[in-house]
Amino acid sequence: MTSKRAPVDAVRVRGSALAGLQTVAAASKRSFPRHLHDVFGIGVIDRGGQRSDSGRGAVEAVRGDVITVNPGEVHDGIAMQGRMRTWRMLHLSPALVSDFAPGLEWTRPVLNDPALRWRVHRLFVAVAQGADALALEQSVLQLLQDAPGGPVSRPMSRVAVASMERARARLADDCVNVPTLAELACEAGLSRYQLLRGFAAAFGLPPHAWLQQCRVSRARALIAQGSVLADAAVGAGFADQSHMTRAFVRFLGFTPGAYAAAHRH
Repeated sequence: MTSKRAPVDAVRVRGSALAGLQTVAAASKRSFPRHLHDVFGIGVIDRGGQRSDSGRGAVEAVRGDVITVNPGEVHDGIAMQGRMRTWRMLHLSPALVSDFAPGLEWTRPVLNDPALRWRVHRLFVAVAQGADALALEQSVLQLLQDAPGGPVSRPMSRVAVASMERARARLADDCVNVPTLAELACEAGLSRYQLLRGFAAAFGLPPHAWLQQCRVSRARALIAQGSVLADAAVGAGFADQSHMTRAFVRFLGFTPGAYAAAHRH
């Protein structure tokens, strides 16, 4: 008689292009004793559920719930009915968070918030796909803005069009060596929040989304001039040719190969 083997715990930690941001994907039916982390954590339960007890009280989190933990917060994690559960966490260093949102403290350990869950998912996917620091920085700011206990939005003072134009020109000048959001904001004489809101208001897209359009336009010009696809991808600032292909299909509806073929006739 054969016995079923219990599923093995699996944990995958991944770094990112943004210093202080890591992701953790885990599957486990273990119950973890009381412990603490030295980072801010925010994540999503993808399967199963768990009970935990911390300074913010006893809670239960099940599939679809957003979970949070503050640095130094002692907590445990008990698998419900001893069954396997899976979850994904974003780990944000205190240095990174204090730079973006001084005084942040997660106020709720479990939330059923679809919009926040989507933000966590998008940021997790961006790290997995190797997104650059500008894209990640922008996403972290938006995530912290939406999360309970995050920074409070203040009315933005009137932003001169010249400031936004300086930021846009910096992005347009070089699609390859991308500045951070902090660098763009500094050059524009604004805070990162002001830049993020003002840029989208002025140009219809946040900085990284606008940069992606720049890259697509640059790639099209290079392909039209006869560049091979791999060279066009690098010259436009894409991570590789497949990254360029995904952008073409997403924004234009056709592949770079089809665009190149059209220019050969």
